[in-house]
Amino acid sequence: MIDEIRKLEKEINLCQENLSIKFAEKRAMENIKQKLVEHTRKLEAEIDIYNKVRILLNNSADHGRKQAQSQIELLVTKALQYIFDENHYFKIEFQEKSNRIEAEFYVCSMHHGVEIKTKPEDSRGGGVVDIVSLALRIALMETYRPKLQGPIILDEPAKHVSEEYIARVALFLKSVNTNFNRQIIMVTHNSHLMESADEGYRVEIKNGITWVNKSH
Repeated sequence: MIDEIRKLEKEINLCQENLSIKFAEKRAMENIKQKLVEHTRKLEAEIDIYNKVRILLNNSADHGRKQAQSQIELLVTKALQYIFDENHYFKIEFQEKSNRIEAEFYVCSMHHGVEIKTKPEDSRGGGVVDIVSLALRIALMETYRPKLQGPIILDEPAKHVSEEYIARVALFLKSVNTNFNRQIIMVTHNSHLMESADEGYRVEIKNGITWVNKSH
């Protein structure tokens, strides 16, 4: 009888261990799912910006399109050069597809006199995509007529930018705020970007309760 009880206790302990492992795996899978959902949401936001810029360019008359193209290329190029290096520049090319004029975006650089041209998503790392997306959003607001009013609202604007370039991203956003007289409202986990703001609020969850405190 005692042996049977011990055997049952052993089996119960084993079941509890297996259950703990399954719970840990479930939490890990939920974390992965949450990250994928956030990544998908960010990609959808970037695609939305790309499409809006394409629509702006496609709907403009030829002269207006060239002016909008020039302004957008200049602003995105300045952002890339300001944050990364002066060898980068942004280019928009128009192609006719199925009797429609469509805009394609490229990040270019020169190496030994040869132009290297890649799409933003194929360029070096996600940081370039972040900056192109950020600059296109700003360019769209400044180029669109009638001019779009209101602040620029950013959600993790430099999530994939390497830490060595974050200080330049902060300076770039400061210059956008000054030069375009635009308020910038930003959600970020990056302490450098948070400290660069004129005002900051820290949101924390403690014991299941959300606390919002002014940080500076």
